[in-house]
Amino acid sequence: MTGTAERPKKNLLEIIRGFACEWERPWSAAFFALILYGLLAAARGGVLAASVAPYYNYLADAFLHGQLNFRLIPPSIHDLVQYKGALYPYWGPLPAVLMMPLVLIGGVGASDVLFTVLIAAVNVGLVAAVLRAAQGRGVLQLKTFQRGLLVIFFAMGTVHLVLAPLGRVWFTGQLVGFLFAGLAYWAAFSLRGWKAFLLAGAAMASVVATRNHMLLVGIFPAWFLLHEHWHLRWKQLIRLCLLAALPILLMLALLGWYNWARFANPLEVGLPYHNMDANFWLTYGRYGAFNLHYLPVNFYYQYIFYPFPFRALSTMGGSLFLLSPLFFAALWALWKERRSTHAWVLLAAILAVDIPILLLMGTGWVQFGPRYTLDFTMPLLLLTGMGIREWRGRLIALLVAVSVLQYVAGYIFLSAQI
Repeated sequence: MTGTAERPKKNLLEIIRGFACEWERPWSAAFFALILYGLLAAARGGVLAASVAPYYNYLADAFLHGQLNFRLIPPSIHDLVQYKGALYPYWGPLPAVLMMPLVLIGGVGASDVLFTVLIAAVNVGLVAAVLRAAQGRGVLQLKTFQRGLLVIFFAMGTVHLVLAPLGRVWFTGQLVGFLFAGLAYWAAFSLRGWKAFLLAGAAMASVVATRNHMLLVGIFPAWFLLHEHWHLRWKQLIRLCLLAALPILLMLALLGWYNWARFANPLEVGLPYHNMDANFWLTYGRYGAFNLHYLPVNFYYQYIFYPFPFRALSTMGGSLFLLSPLFFAALWALWKERRSTHAWVLLAAILAVDIPILLLMGTGWVQFGPRYTLDFTMPLLLLTGMGIREWRGRLIALLVAVSVLQYVAGYIFLSAQI
């Protein structure tokens, strides 16, 4: 009887293992994520409907008509820049460029939700591809099952789940930024020679055109490329570095022109003129957009605050580690892999991106979980992968399950609030 009783249990474990291994495959992971995020979006109001803040649609429409300011006025102008009688967004313009074909077909009423769901699904497949490539280059030493669990964790147990089905300019921009950051990591791991440098540089240029502070997430791929090509003659290495830097410099010049054409200042993105929420008026007037004054509050809502049980403050954020406890493995990696340069460079990339986030005047409200941490989730996932190398599969699966349950509940809560 004992053998008969254990057989269903063993079969269940094999099913779970097989399911996780399917998520390790990039195309399968992207397909599963597309179904998941599409269903969540459909349950909320439809994949083909525009969100309440589809501002990239309006910017895409402006570009299609040869202008930089909005040609049409959206129903709400919350968070938009009002300057000399014209409306502009202060966010990077690349997502709007990507949306131009969709807006050309459907106008400003095109579904930014659909666009965001598609980008999010690609992100999940890209994470699977990056983990595979990192394994191939010796950065990670994980089993297929472990990598699959990491992909599931990213797709359903981090802030990515909350952002993916909702559209909105803020969430769309973050997901596009992650996409190109992930592409830079994939290029560094998967390619060699000039192709690796050029594609990584082009990807980071795209990151700059979406969320400029995320340029710092490129610390690790830049270091990794140098590390892998250090055997070359210094003249060859310099040429490769210039090849990577060229698209970034060109993008910075283009963005400088873009800002000058809008605000007569190449460094001005429009924050002083944006229609911010009334909750920020007093603090912005006193401390500006970035200040050490914001550090305690941001740190609390990003790393300490626990949003359960749900209450009014739950939309302020939530602890990165308590909501996604598998990320504790990243801290373990810093000790276990303390002699690995990879681990410390990954940490440097995380901290470099997190500094401006912690100094920003807002926590990311309205949100569930610390949504700004998505900006450094790629290096954080790799560090987490280094940490779980010797962990038992059941422990990893348990932490993934806890993360997924919390974020599914959080998504349901947030979608009822916004």
